[in-house]
Amino acid sequence: MMHRRRFLITASATLAWPATAHAQGAAPAIRNMLVTATRLATERLGRRDGFFGDSIVRIPLPGLLGRTQDRLEPIGLSGPLDDLEMRMNRAAEAVMPQARDLVVSAIRSMTISDGISILRGPDTAATQYLRGRTETSLTRLLRPPMESTLASSGAYGALDQAAGLVDTRSSLGQLFGGRGSRGAAQDFRGEVTDFAVEKALDGIFHYVGEEERGLRRNPTNRTRDILRGLFGQ
Repeated sequence: MMHRRRFLITASATLAWPATAHAQGAAPAIRNMLVTATRLATERLGRRDGFFGDSIVRIPLPGLLGRTQDRLEPIGLSGPLDDLEMRMNRAAEAVMPQARDLVVSAIRSMTISDGISILRGPDTAATQYLRGRTETSLTRLLRPPMESTLASSGAYGALDQAAGLVDTRSSLGQLFGGRGSRGAAQDFRGEVTDFAVEKALDGIFHYVGEEERGLRRNPTNRTRDILRGLFGQ
């Protein structure tokens, strides 16, 4: 009990971002802070409308799909594309547990050698550090579960229905400048999947950064949450 209390006091002091902190001592606190921020961010985004109902992180349709949606909406013909957008956001919400585990695993494998620069950096310095060193690998790892979730959510089915709107073989496609391809829906699947992964990670890192700001500004009230993973509680 005394050991935990002493550690709590030490961690609180470390998370107060003192100028005299040593990188070696700060690194565990930074990792635990990032783990906590990631859990809070993915819990928020993983709720219904976590993406779809949030104007900051809501995932729009990419490229030609989005442009066609914008052109069809004023004349009331964007329904299939609107449905696709909703299902893509639902898929991002559903994949958050897998995303959380991937990000937390990346955090725990990080060797933070520049702890002092993170401590003295801006309000999201640790988040920026995490993103810069993990985004490429996280994108690769998150793609398979995102692809599976897009399929199970009905997004790919909705895409098959919507693809005709941007196919030059259809009158609407010709009217709105579709690219025309026998395999238009299949071509769009890769684009939608990659875009959904990219924007899902954008959402995660955005709210990890917001959580980091809160932890920096008021570390003592949140220290127990930060240390929870360390003690396995």
